[in-house]
Amino acid sequence: MSEENELPMGWAMAKVAEVADIVEPGFPYGNYNTVGKGFPQLRPMNIDGQGRLYLDELKYVDVANPPLLNHGDVLFNNTNSPVWVGKTTIIRENAKFTFSNHMTRVRLNPQAGLPAFFALQLQYLQQFGYFLARCNHHVNQASISSSYLATNVSLLVAPVSEQRRIVAAIEQQFTRLDAGIAALKRAKTKLKRYRAAMLKAAVEGKLTEGWRAEHPDTESASVLLERILAERRAKWEADLRAKGKDPAKVKYVEPAKPDVGSLPAVPKGWCWATVEQVCERIVDCLHSTPAFKEAGYICIDTNCIKPGRIIYEKVRYVDENTFNERNIRMKPQENDVLFSREGALLGVAVTVPANLEFCLGQRMMIFRLSSCVNAKYYESFLSSSNFRSQYASEITGTASPHLNIRDVCKFAIALPCLSEQQQIVSEVERRLSVVSQLEATVEANLKRAERLRQSILKEAFAGRLVPQDQGDEPAGVLLERIRREREEQRETQGNGKGNGANKRRAARVTHEVYADVKEMEEIDVQGVEQVSLWP
Repeated sequence: MSEENELPMGWAMAKVAEVADIVEPGFPYGNYNTVGKGFPQLRPMNIDGQGRLYLDELKYVDVANPPLLNHGDVLFNNTNSPVWVGKTTIIRENAKFTFSNHMTRVRLNPQAGLPAFFALQLQYLQQFGYFLARCNHHVNQASISSSYLATNVSLLVAPVSEQRRIVAAIEQQFTRLDAGIAALKRAKTKLKRYRAAMLKAAVEGKLTEGWRAEHPDTESASVLLERILAERRAKWEADLRAKGKDPAKVKYVEPAKPDVGSLPAVPKGWCWATVEQVCERIVDCLHSTPAFKEAGYICIDTNCIKPGRIIYEKVRYVDENTFNERNIRMKPQENDVLFSREGALLGVAVTVPANLEFCLGQRMMIFRLSSCVNAKYYESFLSSSNFRSQYASEITGTASPHLNIRDVCKFAIALPCLSEQQQIVSEVERRLSVVSQLEATVEANLKRAERLRQSILKEAFAGRLVPQDQGDEPAGVLLERIRREREEQRETQGNGKGNGANKRRAARVTHEVYADVKEMEEIDVQGVEQVSLWP
C-alpha cells in the first residue's frame, strides 16, 4: 500500500450483490413454540455482540418447507435497536435452521471465497458504527433493508488464499482473547464472592475476634441499645414539644423487638436489634417518577448507586420545585443510609457522603440512624447476606420485585458496641479498597480486550494482519470470473439450454469452497508472521 487510502495489493471493492448469489430476508411467524416442534427459527437474540451464534434460546416454527440456511450462509441482523443492527454470524452447523424476517441471509457466490471472511467484515462494520450511521429509524428499532445491504454496502474482497490466512489468524487471536476474557470474568466472580464473604465475616464479628480479646471491658451492646432507645424516646418528646404538644398526653409506641428465637447467635457482648430500634426516622421516597431536566438539582435513584458508592456520572437533575417537593418528608444529610428496596438493584445500600445536596428518585428509602450507630457499619450489614437472608422470602412482585417498608423496619441487625462498630468499618474498608482496585483492574482489562478485538479486525481488513503473497490470484480476477459466469448463466437461461450442466457445475464449486471452510479450521497458523497486537 503506497498510500493510506489505497487497497492492499491484490484486493478489490465490491457491492454485496456482486459477491453474493442470494441476499434475502426470512419470514415473520408469530405462532412459534419453544418445545422443538418444527424448525428452529434464528432471530436477533441468537447472535451475540461478538457475532457468535447463540443457540440456548431457540424458537421453533411449525411450517411446511420453510427457507433453510445452509452451512456457510452468512446471517445478517437487519432489524434491531440501532446500535445492534448489523450483527452478523456464519452458519457452521449442519442443523436445519430457518430465519425470521429480522434476519437477512447472504449466500455468497462460490467463487467469492470464504464466507467467514465476509461475515467477519460485516461484524467489523457493525462494531465501528457503519450501520448505525446508515440505518432507517422506526419506533423503538432501526433497520438496514436487504435491498440496501445488497446494492449499497461495499465490502473488501481479498485474494481467496489471503482470505484463508486472515480468517485463520483472526480466529486464533480471538480464541486467545476469549480465553483471557473468560479468565477475567472468573476473577470478577471470585472478587464478588470474596466481597460477600468478607462482609458476612465482618457482621458476624469474625474480623474483630482479636480486637475483642484485647478490649474485654468495652460497653455491652445491650447497654448501648438501652441508651439508643432512651435517646429515641427523648427525640420523640422533643419533637412533640416543638410542635406545642404535651408528650405526657400522647402515647409513645415502642419499636418492635427482634424475634431472637429465629436468629443465629452473636458474639459475646453483641445483641440483636430491629432496624426500627436503631433509627431515628425511616422514610420512603415518593413513588412518582420526577420530571428530569438537563441541569438543576441532583436526584439520586437506583440507576446511580452501586454497593457502597454513588455513581455521579449517572445522576440526573430536577428543578427547584421538584427538589423541594421530594424532600418534604426528609431531606437527606450526611451519614444517612440509602437503601434500594425495589427493582433489579434491590438490596443495594450506600451511606450519604458529606457536602452532597440531593433528593431521592424512585425505589429508594432512607434511614436516619441513632448517633450511637456507625453509618458505615449499618451499610455493611444491609449489604451482607445476613440481612439478605431475612428479606429474600419477603420480596413480592415479578416484573418489579420490591420490599414493603413495614417489613424492612422489623428486620434485625447484629449490634456490637460503638467502638467495635468503628473497628469493623476500618477492617472492611481496608479490605474493600484492595477489592475495589482489583475490580477496577478487571474492568479496565475487559474494556481493553474489546478494543483489542476491534483492533484485530481493523488490522485484518487493512491487509496488515498477515503477510501478503504476490503469487495469490488478485481479487479483481475472481470478481471478473463471477461477472462472466453470471452473464453466461443469463445467456443460457435465455435460450433454455444447459441448465442442468450449470446447476451441476455450481453445486460442485459450492461443495469445493465450503470444503475450504472446513479445511481452514485446520490450518496451522503458529508459524505465520503476524502484526504484534499482544504485549
